Amino acid sequence: MLTVKHELLQALAACLEKLSPGAGPKAAFESPKVAAHGDFATTAAMQLAKPLKMNPRQLAETLRTELLATPVYQQWVQDVEIAGPGFINIRLKPAAKQEVVREVLGQGLRFGYQTDSGKPVLVEFVSANPTGPLHVGHGRQAALGDAICNLFATQGYKVHREFYYNDAGVQIETLTKSTQLRAKGFKPGDTCWPTDPDNPESKAFYNGDYIQEIANDFLAYATVKADDREFTANGDVEDYDNIRQFAVAYLRNEQDKDLQAFNLHFDQYYLESSLYTSGRVEAAVNKLVSNGKTYEQDGALWLKSTDYGDDKDRVMRKKDGTYTYFVPDVAYHIAKWERGFSKVVNIQGTDHHGTIARVRAGLQAADVGIPQGYPDYVLHTMVRVVKGGEEVKISKRAGSYVTLRDLIEWTSKDAVRFFLLSRKPDTEYTFDVDLAVAKNNDNPVYYVQYAHARICSVLASWGGDVAVLKGVDLSALESPQAQALMLLLAKFPEMLTAATEGEAPHDVTFYLRELAASYHSYYDAERILVDDESVKLARLALVAATAQVLHNGLAVLGVSAPQKM
Repeated sequence: MLTVKHELLQALAACLEKLSPGAGPKAAFESPKVAAHGDFATTAAMQLAKPLKMNPRQLAETLRTELLATPVYQQWVQDVEIAGPGFINIRLKPAAKQEVVREVLGQGLRFGYQTDSGKPVLVEFVSANPTGPLHVGHGRQAALGDAICNLFATQGYKVHREFYYNDAGVQIETLTKSTQLRAKGFKPGDTCWPTDPDNPESKAFYNGDYIQEIANDFLAYATVKADDREFTANGDVEDYDNIRQFAVAYLRNEQDKDLQAFNLHFDQYYLESSLYTSGRVEAAVNKLVSNGKTYEQDGALWLKSTDYGDDKDRVMRKKDGTYTYFVPDVAYHIAKWERGFSKVVNIQGTDHHGTIARVRAGLQAADVGIPQGYPDYVLHTMVRVVKGGEEVKISKRAGSYVTLRDLIEWTSKDAVRFFLLSRKPDTEYTFDVDLAVAKNNDNPVYYVQYAHARICSVLASWGGDVAVLKGVDLSALESPQAQALMLLLAKFPEMLTAATEGEAPHDVTFYLRELAASYHSYYDAERILVDDESVKLARLALVAATAQVLHNGLAVLGVSAPQKM
């Protein structure tokens, strides 16, 4: 059907070009708001009426006549109808809709995918500092980032997954001090453990049980290995640097376990410290200064960020000589650009919203060829977790929040991924643990996976070779339910393209739920394993194609497509 649609569009473009030279590129189809009105619609007549000084409905009638005279419309179109002031509704023959079944079965896992272009895209996500376990907010970010990467892959991009983390700075000092106190035998509540809320230092201590675990392994001379580092403790509670390196490696290992539980892998871990040791931060600052985009005031160095749309100028270097946090971000994104990534997407929490303007301002002020609007940002809100009807706020392990591994252990990787992708990223989301484990139609991931498993059960009962179905006669697929299902299958590639352009994986979850509902309706309306061999094979081909699209869509989300449930 995708080929059919392309041929029909080409014919429409040719007719428009004939009526008005230069109008061919305006050829486009929409989906009618009411399914009964047809399968495709076009507003071309209304768009051309004014420049051609014609009545839109009369122009639509002329265009209808031209279209029905073309061989491709005669082959695939049942009728072309005029509605309202000049809408043109196109109703396809059943054979046109049936073509999508052949396309899906022929392309298999590649259905919905565009030709590989080799164009690179870097997606930075999770990027959690190694100071504790990954929480459910990181989980939402992990699900978003991985699904967006998979979406880009469907459109032919060469995808690079990157994890950026701060392996130095205040939070790492906090981690080190907390671990050192635990190693010395102290714990939260002891007199030496800061608890005064008026004392800023008290905010710089971590109280979770995991800190004690780090201290215990440090005293045991343990060796820890993460994806990007390996370190052995020397057990000396006075060796601050050794404690720091061990604690960072330990928590990087813990985060790796979180990511493995989520079946998530990165191509590169990028260290913030490398931006300083390589001289990139200094080079970026010097570039801004030499370009005249900074000034000194009150002992600090300021960026003229208001020149680039920011609401106020921003401090780059504080009085004490240290840089504010957005400065290494600017250096980091210059590095991304220089590494050849003209397309970059950052997945971050909504608390980073204020960073966007200053980072983009710094990149424009650096004047290194980076276009405005670089990089893209996808911002997400945090996640509330409800279990047994009550909000869960504290994990004993983390000390103050629910961890990603908690959520996976309570439910499943599939449920966590699907649920966290089922809403727009910037909308508040409540994760209902009880719903996520329920085996009923109210559970969206169960509903979609069950549709796939149900089809696999039908195919198993048949017992034949699915490859045979690629060439069967599909003319029996004429019922309203069958045609509605085929139309929905045909929308899958365009849905993937739109979801990629909008960096919106929630569109995939919406589509899959709609497709599962359409399949369940079809299954309830028509028995598949009937005695008539030609009818049976046609219906088997349709459900096999549906299973393939469900599988392909779930794969984009990183969710499995079980054959049995």
